[in-house]
Amino acid sequence: MTRERLYLFDTTLRDGAQMNGVDFTLHDKLTIAKLLDDLGVDYIEGGYPGANPTDTELFGAERKFDATFTAFGMTRRPGRSTSNDPGLATLLDARADAICFVAKSWDYHVRVALETTNEENLASIRDSVTAARQKGREVLIDCEHFFDGYKANPDYALACAKAAYQAGARWVVLCDTNGGTLPHEIERIVGDVVREVPGDHVGIHAHNDTEQAVANSLAAVRAGARQIQGTLNGLGERCGNANLVSIIPTLKLKPEFAERFEIAISDAKLKTLAHASHMIDEMLNRAPNRHAPYVGESAFATKAGIHASAIAKDPATYEHVTPDLVGNERKILVSDQAGRSNVLSELERIGLSVDRNDARVTRLLDEVKEREAAGYAYEAAGASFELLARRVLGRVPDYFSVEKFDVSVEQRLNAVGQHVTVSMAVVKVRVGDEDLISAAEGIGPVNALDVALRKDLGKYQKYIGGLELTDYRVRILNGGTEAVTRVLIESQDETGERWTTVGVSPNIIDASFQALMDSIVYKLVKSAAPA
Repeated sequence: MTRERLYLFDTTLRDGAQMNGVDFTLHDKLTIAKLLDDLGVDYIEGGYPGANPTDTELFGAERKFDATFTAFGMTRRPGRSTSNDPGLATLLDARADAICFVAKSWDYHVRVALETTNEENLASIRDSVTAARQKGREVLIDCEHFFDGYKANPDYALACAKAAYQAGARWVVLCDTNGGTLPHEIERIVGDVVREVPGDHVGIHAHNDTEQAVANSLAAVRAGARQIQGTLNGLGERCGNANLVSIIPTLKLKPEFAERFEIAISDAKLKTLAHASHMIDEMLNRAPNRHAPYVGESAFATKAGIHASAIAKDPATYEHVTPDLVGNERKILVSDQAGRSNVLSELERIGLSVDRNDARVTRLLDEVKEREAAGYAYEAAGASFELLARRVLGRVPDYFSVEKFDVSVEQRLNAVGQHVTVSMAVVKVRVGDEDLISAAEGIGPVNALDVALRKDLGKYQKYIGGLELTDYRVRILNGGTEAVTRVLIESQDETGERWTTVGVSPNIIDASFQALMDSIVYKLVKSAAPA
């Protein structure tokens, strides 16, 4: 059976860059474009040449991609010709394979935002498409506010789409710019459009303001659209755009779509999807969304004991797809809700083989439940669980011991008479027969303790040179100044691998010390450091 082709258009570098806190450099854009090209998307929208120096420089040189590298910009201004519009001239001169014009398709916006007539707006669409085609460019038209416009004046919204198509646009993209349209409305309206404009020339551009962007994109495909626009990890202004990281595996792995359609992304490239998602977060210096569908750390995580028992028999009992298809992995969480199956599955995953009837398994499970009752959270701190398991099984070397530490916080006047708060830590460590004392100042007592602890571990120092802390989270487990505190620390090494450790104590410094110690010891275990 011949499957229809669906095309994927990525706008991470343009629409994704409009998200609060996202600011791509030229190097970032080139790196992400290469990532997208390797993944196999059909179109990469690089940005808006002329709008800012980064995008102007990006389109000032040839970029060799298999994907169609696309420039974004506005149709000609009302009242100007295509030869007398500087913005349009910049766009036409950009070194791009295709041009995506944004055009008004809601008569309300034509009147209020453009302050022109409906007829002049249609002429602007036709003239811009013609000018770009004469320059040898493939042309796309983003019909801005199309769905709101269609609800208000369907004849005019449709006239805009038809004007673009009849002028020679390869794609007429219907945009839910305000993100308020629901899937049943998308399906109905796209169905109306494809009766006038062939579906293999129609695209969908959805925003996520009602958490419907992925559903709306799929609804548009069901109705006949054959291009989907979106971004990696759903980046985009306000609440974001349609998340291609969720859309791609749905198209590849769900029979309703996989049996009818094909996309350019291969099965092998699909297995790099989790890596691509996490790489974007790394570039943005933010922690990946552990609950993200398909690629999140918790996407294939099981906590309840009865679920873990069933998964051990057949993973399909609680998994809608196999995690390795998208580059993810199964996780059986260990918590106070865990049963023996959870513990055994997690021990197997981390490479600790033990007989299921070994008494140490029961002892480990009991200790987990006892410690979780005291405030530990091993489902969020896999590295601390692994160390606990190894200690119960007698498989953690005695690398070093901390004989004592002292942390002080002092407020004093600096050289210019300003009050400053300075934190200092002193740590005494025994490595073999050698005592080592290190002192360090830090930005707060925990940072000072971390720096001092990792300053000199003797023969083990070379193993922790690439270790760094990437996240520090504190939770107060009960009220009052004497409250018990849980500290979670996320660490990363030179390979990019991340892990989380936990500490619990009424004293926040002590809780932090526990988590810091586990992080260092875990790194030594992972590096197979000799005892």
